[in-house]
Amino acid sequence: MSESRTVRAATATATVLALALAAVGMIHAAPVEAQSRSDYMLGRPRATLTLRAGAARPNASDGVFAFTSDLLGPRGSQRPLNGNDYVGVSFGGDIGVPLTQRLELQFSASTVSRRVQSEYRNFVDNRDLPIEQATRLRRTPLSLGMRFNLVPAGRSVSRLAWVPTKIIPYLAAGAGAMNYRFRQEGDFVDFRAANLDVFAANLEAKGWAPLAYGATGVTWAMLPAVAINTELRYDHSRAPLQGDFTGFDRTALSGIGLTSGLQFRF
Repeated sequence: MSESRTVRAATATATVLALALAAVGMIHAAPVEAQSRSDYMLGRPRATLTLRAGAARPNASDGVFAFTSDLLGPRGSQRPLNGNDYVGVSFGGDIGVPLTQRLELQFSASTVSRRVQSEYRNFVDNRDLPIEQATRLRRTPLSLGMRFNLVPAGRSVSRLAWVPTKIIPYLAAGAGAMNYRFRQEGDFVDFRAANLDVFAANLEAKGWAPLAYGATGVTWAMLPAVAINTELRYDHSRAPLQGDFTGFDRTALSGIGLTSGLQFRF
């Protein structure tokens, strides 16, 4: 009788222990499963959206820029204007459509603008005061190109799960159009007048020019659907300026920019 009770007690104890171990296993399995889900997306991304900001510097070395730098300098300085004076904050974004794990079709748009306070380097007015003006340059490149990932963007681990690569260096190139606006407002010297008269004016050139670009960058995945993107890009563009600056040689609107931001995968 006592043996029967002992067997039943042992059986009950074993059952309780088994249930307890099973419960502990389920408790530990839940975080592991949740963690594994945080490492992948349900399917390969169909599109990406990148938003970034940074700085861009135009070449600003020929055409109307060469003419301007011969005459003008930054306000309070005798040195000529150069490309560094036109460095501005750049804002932009990309929409990408992955074609393969390495190749992506990409539409890009950005804008950068800078207003430079300037004055004539070798001339003053009849009161010995600087002859001052403001020069503004705005560039807005729109382009369509291809991005090539140097490593696969990710890998499929099942029929649905897709795991992104942590760090993806890439190259990109394409073409498009550059919208530009070059404006000067203030006082100017009339070199056609015998007395070199000073007159007030607003001078402007704006329009479109063809564009080609090349870029390199890196994407670092923080989450399956969110990554940090950093890119160095060079835009090549030249155009004969229109408006008040007609007659100048083709002016380079080219420039280089470094930007960083977030990429979202969908």
